[in-house]
Amino acid sequence: MFISVFTDELHREVTETLPIFASWGMKYVDFRGLVNGKAIENQTDEELRALKGQLGSLGLECAVLQSSLCKVHMPDEAGIKRELAKLEGLIRASDVLGCNLVRAFNFWQHPQDDPACGELAMRPDMLSQVLEMFYPVAKRAKEAGLVLSFENCGQTPDEAIAVIDALNVPGWGMAWDVSNMFELLPEAQGDCVDYFTKALGYANMLHVKARGVLPEIEGRKVPWERVLRGAAATGKNLPVSIETHVPSGCSLTGEEATGRCYDYLKKVWPASAPGDLKSALSPKQTFDRPYRDDPVRFVVVGLGMGKNRCAQIEDTVGAKLVGVCDINPAKAKAVGEQFGVPYSTDLEVFLADPTVEVCYVVTPTGNHCDTADRCLRAGKHVLTTKPMDVTYQRIAESIKLAKELGLLFACDFDLHFRGPLKELQTAVKEGFFGKVKGANMILNIKRPPEYFLENGGWRGTWAMDGGGALSNQGIHEIDRLISVFGLPAEVKCSIATQTQKIEAEDYGITEWRYADGMIARFSSTTSYPVATWYTRLEVYGDKGAYLLTSGGPEGEHTYWWQAGKWSEDSPCPQKKEWNQAADNFANALRTGDPLIVTAERGLVSRYLLDRMYESAKTGEGWVDINIARDLGLEEWR
Repeated sequence: MFISVFTDELHREVTETLPIFASWGMKYVDFRGLVNGKAIENQTDEELRALKGQLGSLGLECAVLQSSLCKVHMPDEAGIKRELAKLEGLIRASDVLGCNLVRAFNFWQHPQDDPACGELAMRPDMLSQVLEMFYPVAKRAKEAGLVLSFENCGQTPDEAIAVIDALNVPGWGMAWDVSNMFELLPEAQGDCVDYFTKALGYANMLHVKARGVLPEIEGRKVPWERVLRGAAATGKNLPVSIETHVPSGCSLTGEEATGRCYDYLKKVWPASAPGDLKSALSPKQTFDRPYRDDPVRFVVVGLGMGKNRCAQIEDTVGAKLVGVCDINPAKAKAVGEQFGVPYSTDLEVFLADPTVEVCYVVTPTGNHCDTADRCLRAGKHVLTTKPMDVTYQRIAESIKLAKELGLLFACDFDLHFRGPLKELQTAVKEGFFGKVKGANMILNIKRPPEYFLENGGWRGTWAMDGGGALSNQGIHEIDRLISVFGLPAEVKCSIATQTQKIEAEDYGITEWRYADGMIARFSSTTSYPVATWYTRLEVYGDKGAYLLTSGGPEGEHTYWWQAGKWSEDSPCPQKKEWNQAADNFANALRTGDPLIVTAERGLVSRYLLDRMYESAKTGEGWVDINIARDLGLEEWR
């Protein structure tokens, strides 16, 4: 997922606007009009090559050809021929610019206040006529390798979806302009979760209009933070294109409004690994806290995923972001200015500041505890992301230090603050499954090679990532299984490096045996061919069964089976109590209440992972689990 922009929204020639977008730090642009005074499909080969050269000189790439292809309602034969000629121009532009993603329409256009708007999704006879007219366009576009994206402009999203389903071409989807028709949604449907879920299932690009973002422009505002979290949860590599559309009479110029939209998107852009789609799309809940007037003061250290943690702190009553730190000066400056807080590349600046209470450590895994120890010795409480470090022994040392200094130390496992984990925990505890016999978990993720090369190439190394797919990504699911079923008696594991050029595994599979006979199996890969974060968890016992799916072809579902029938209604619904780890950590610090996710939980998950890796590396098969012997924890849950 990445930000792009319509180059003609500044109402100036493309040769003038491209340097402006490059100066903003943009990497992608979309072409529509004002390219040598013409639309992109009307360029000569020479003009296209010159355009390609200018892109290269500025470090830009073309993300989308934003055409008006077939933006005409039910044309005659001559009209269809004109659109086919336009298509040939788009094919030439695609070949020269190296971009095959094309925004298109489909010969069905109605104003949104027209009573006929929406009929295409409900009238098979009209859909058949539209498809018959569109057939030659679809055939030629497929032959040329174009990926079409139908915009919900002049038609509802459901109409665009009806066409997409009928054409059934892999990769083709919807250019979802969220502002279009959004004003018509009744306020009673303001949470929009079902609508957003359906639209994102079909979207292969998103459009951002100023009226859905900027307060100066009239229009119902789009909850872009939720939409973007949902888009990230799908795992799709979507262009999010700014199509500003500044109305006449607005005090803002096209450049000002577009720049403001770009700054807004950067601020709400999700930085964390995606969770389940429903949680990502759901409106944020605001919990009042008795210490709201004395918020816990956080500094975030490490601004990759840490940028998202900054946004979470800002949204949490009783927590306050007071600084950010990163070894990259540009990143520290950008995030500091975005959130309006002090920034530095030197952690000591914040450790010496008596107003700082908590350091939220989101650095590479291999220096989590080294950074935590510096913070603890400076008298700061510490919340660190997962895994807490690359070995359980190193984590145990930092836990001991925190206890000696009387400071809070915790791990950020965000699944504990979402409904699905709590519901499953309760169901097992209350006997919904009877005697639990088995659990099967898969986690399938696509990570491109550049992911492992970022920031010095620390990911996928033993020294700095503590492993590969089972460590960086799979640790969430290891913690989930432990949290629901407890610790197994023994584990075995096998790992492989199938695709990525990394020293650790991009595929791992493990089996756990429990003392009561239960067996759990878990596999994780970063070599999945589909760009997604696909989770699937099955649990069964002698009385009940459970299935959770997210990010895959089944969609977002949680199924429960008992007494001969399946249901998506939870037998033990849970009320959300915390926004995320920072919220719970702040509460523990101000009130003395126990933490939901302790450092010991992070220690135990790393310990189990290390025992899995011991099995895999030695080839000895089953390895026993004994936390009393190895961790000195007589009781743990």
